[in-house]
Amino acid sequence: MASLNDLRNGLIIRLNGTIYTITNCEHVKPGKGGAFARTKIKCLTNGAVVERTFRSNDTIEVVRLEDREMQYMYTDGNLFYFMDSGSYEELAVSPELMGDAINYLKEGLDTIIRFDGDIPIVIELPTFVALQIVETDPGVRGDTVSGSTKPATLETGLVIQVPLFVDNETVVKIDTRTGDYIERL
Repeated sequence: MASLNDLRNGLIIRLNGTIYTITNCEHVKPGKGGAFARTKIKCLTNGAVVERTFRSNDTIEVVRLEDREMQYMYTDGNLFYFMDSGSYEELAVSPELMGDAINYLKEGLDTIIRFDGDIPIVIELPTFVALQIVETDPGVRGDTVSGSTKPATLETGLVIQVPLFVDNETVVKIDTRTGDYIERL
């Protein structure tokens, strides 16, 4: 259990059976009455952001998540299978937990999965991934306008905007946080 003074940005807590991370915490000590903390908390399972005020007498359960390095192996129907890099055990993950990570998964991709006991909570992808373009319009000679882009479909099915000079079967570097094209590899 944590006290009011222990609340800070990045702390992971459990409220009513749901795990949240504190994204913004402001401690307030009014001249009259008890101290409190005004926070914004983000649900780790669905990404919803909620504002919550904690008083000095509230009990706050701190959650310690365990990080495990796991490698994405394959998809079978609706489940995504990962292999623990240390113990070589397989883990089946539902699409609800995957979220936007589905757009960047490629066989052999190393990820970090955060666990609460034996329950997977969050999947963290590497900041950048290399994916091949399977379909895009050809660049036309003379299309040299700075900043012009065109749509391109990646091997995972994700459609992103790329510069005009990028062709089919080109491997590109993608930022998994924003989904933006970074460079060609």
